[in-house]
Amino acid sequence: MHVSSFWVAKRSQLALAVQALALGGVLAFGAAQANEPKSKAAEAAPAPATGADGEPLDVLRKRLAERLSNTPAGASGQMKVANKGGPEEAEGKGEGKGGSKAGAKSKAGSKAEPAPAHASAHVHWGYAGEGAPERWAELSPENRQCSVGTRQSPIDIREGIRVDLEKIQFDYRPSGFAVLDNGHTIQVNVAPGNALTVMGRRFDLLQFHFHRPSEERINGRQFDMVAHLVHKDPDGKLAVVAVLLERGRDQALIQTIWNNLPLEKGEALPAPGFIDLTQLLPVDRAYYTYMGSLTTPPCSEGVLWMVMRSPVQVSSNQISIFSRLYPMNARPIQAGSGRLIKESN
Repeated sequence: MHVSSFWVAKRSQLALAVQALALGGVLAFGAAQANEPKSKAAEAAPAPATGADGEPLDVLRKRLAERLSNTPAGASGQMKVANKGGPEEAEGKGEGKGGSKAGAKSKAGSKAEPAPAHASAHVHWGYAGEGAPERWAELSPENRQCSVGTRQSPIDIREGIRVDLEKIQFDYRPSGFAVLDNGHTIQVNVAPGNALTVMGRRFDLLQFHFHRPSEERINGRQFDMVAHLVHKDPDGKLAVVAVLLERGRDQALIQTIWNNLPLEKGEALPAPGFIDLTQLLPVDRAYYTYMGSLTTPPCSEGVLWMVMRSPVQVSSNQISIFSRLYPMNARPIQAGSGRLIKESN
C-alpha cells in the first residue's frame, strides 16, 4: 500500500473513532439524564443533538452502525420492545379509546360487589294462602307433627263404641276474665280456680277460644261454630272439651264475651265482672272421647279430647259478629287412623 494512502486510511479510521467516542459520550449523558427526575426546565423540548462536525447524531449513529457491522444501508438498526402488558394494556393508555378513566371504571366495575342480604319474609301459619294448614309442617321444624302425626285432630267422629263413660266432673265457678284477639281466633283467659276431673286426673282450665265452622264433625255433620276449653294437669298433659255451637237463640255467656272484644289484636283486655263457664255447657253432659292433637301448630299429640254430644245454641247475630273477624279458622278433618272412639250411653 502507498504510504500516503495508508495515512489517509488511518486518518479516516481515527476520525471515525473520535466520532464514535463522541457519540458514546452523548448517549451516556442522555441515559444519565433519563434516569434523573425531570425538572420543569428539562421538560422543555431540547435542541437536536449534533456531532463534532455538525452532523445530526442520528445520521452519525446510522453511519457508524453500517461501518462496524456491515449492515446494509437502508436497514433499520432500531430494536423493537415488546409491550409486556399486551394489546389490552397498550390500548388503555389513551382516555379517548378506553384509556385511564375508562380503565379505572372497568376495574372498579369488575370488583366483586357484596350481594344484598334479602331476609326471606317469615310466613306465619293461618288458614289460607302460603300459611294454609297443608303447609304448616313446612313453616317450622317444630310443626313436623302436622304432617307426619298419626293421631291428629280434628276428626269426623264416626262409629264410636257406646260404653258407660264416667261423667266429667266440672268444677267451674264465676271468675274474672280477659278477652284476647290473638290473630287466629278470639281467646278468653280465665282466672285460676276452674278445673275438671276425669279418669282420676284433675285438669286446670287455661283458656277457651272459638272456631268457625266447627272443626269436629259428628257422623259427617259440621256445626256453625265450636268452643274449645283447654285444660292442663300437673304433669303437663292436655285435655280439651269441645262444645259444639249451632244457630238458634242468643247465648248469654257468648254475648258477654262479644261485649268485651278488644279493639286491637295481641292485647288481652281485662273485662269487668265475671263469667260462669257452666252457662256454656249443654244440659246433657254426654260426650265422645278419643286421643288426638292440638288443632293448631305445633299439632302436638297426646291430647285427651272430650266432645260434648249435644250442641249449644247461639244466635245468627252472634255468629255474624265472629264471622266478621274470622270467617273461617277451622283446620280440615284429619285421618282417623283406626283410633278408638268412645261414646257415652
